[in-house]
Amino acid sequence: MSIISEKVLIIGGGPAGLTAALYTARANLKPLVLEGPQPGGQLTITSDVENFPGFPEPQTGPELIGQLHQQAERFGARFAYESVQSIDLSRRPFTVQTDTQTIEASAVIVATGASARWLELPSEKALMGHGVSACATCDGFFFRGKEVVVVGGGDTALEEGLFLTRFCKRVTIIHRRDQLRGSKILQERALNHPQIGFLWDSVVDEIADPAQNKVTAVKVRNVKTGAVTNFPCDGVFLAIGHVPNTGFLKGQIVTD
Repeated sequence: MSIISEKVLIIGGGPAGLTAALYTARANLKPLVLEGPQPGGQLTITSDVENFPGFPEPQTGPELIGQLHQQAERFGARFAYESVQSIDLSRRPFTVQTDTQTIEASAVIVATGASARWLELPSEKALMGHGVSACATCDGFFFRGKEVVVVGGGDTALEEGLFLTRFCKRVTIIHRRDQLRGSKILQERALNHPQIGFLWDSVVDEIADPAQNKVTAVKVRNVKTGAVTNFPCDGVFLAIGHVPNTGFLKGQIVTD
């Protein structure tokens, strides 16, 4: 397996990694960016981006990522569609093992982002790809005319719910609290949308029905009363936060 040497190695090809690539490339450091299994990161599965400075009109996630990529490339950044298997930060140069090669780097910038958090239910895992999803922009089309639930109460849940109204007959947002945590503008849009309903103070304890290999309902528990009900639906979208993609750094550096 080949060994190459780099001045700057950037792990991650999302907005943070591409910004790091832009700055280091403009400093004539010729960075190499490892884009991993999802080039562009979570932004590539985002529909409309309205809060990125400099764009008065909404941009789709892929459009914005494409422009960031071109900008970094213009100044000499290089890209590889590879994932990191292991890393050794105990000595310099740092050593990074990818799918295909070993890279020695004077500096490593970690910009690996995060992955969707799951409920960790056996039924959730069994029905993943069969009615359970964490990406409305990826899978919303398959639920045209259906009734779905979105689990969560932050910006992601509200964005997912609003996007799903383009396809779904009814979207119900299930939130464990009695008020939303998302930004005010998204709250207003969701609360006033005729296709969106809410189940407050509630959590999903189970998803039916793995035996049929499709989603037919969710078992919902009210966290204040303890009451459990079955809520019929055709799909479940999870939007309950994210987990940092930093597992490969375990034992190497302190993370918070």
